[in-house]
Amino acid sequence: MKKLIVAILIVIVAGTIDYLKKPSTHTTDNATTANHSPQSPQEKKPENTQSQQHVLQKIRQAEQSKKSGWWLEVKASVIKVLRDDTKGHQHQKFLIRLAPDITLLVAHNIDLAPRVPLKAGDSISLRGRYEWNNRGGVLHWTHHDPKSRQKGGWIIHNGQHYK
Repeated sequence: MKKLIVAILIVIVAGTIDYLKKPSTHTTDNATTANHSPQSPQEKKPENTQSQQHVLQKIRQAEQSKKSGWWLEVKASVIKVLRDDTKGHQHQKFLIRLAPDITLLVAHNIDLAPRVPLKAGDSISLRGRYEWNNRGGVLHWTHHDPKSRQKGGWIIHNGQHYK
């Protein structure tokens, strides 16, 4: 099982690195915006925002289907702040609880976005890409897209927007 998890993580990291190396097909004015701003979550929500219950149901179904690679927006409670992953792109890592039966690891790229000043018990809202694993899943891409190809993700903590 450990080999499978390592293989999945290698694929995710390699895919992310490959994606970041590809030249952008277009640019927007947002490509140079600040990494964080005091904008409210309402200003950044996509038109088709999923409800928290729908997201929880989809994560529970992922446990059986092993489906990954979809974007989600949720509100969560920080359970524990972990040590940074400093191999390759640096990631701030922490665990969040979405429901009594659902916890996720968040891997927030601090080479592309500012560190979020978190502590256990904090409430956050976030948007990221969900990848299934046997421990509940990993949320990554909680930052802007440096190539401006997609909307990217974000974390909102204490009214501050980190992307």
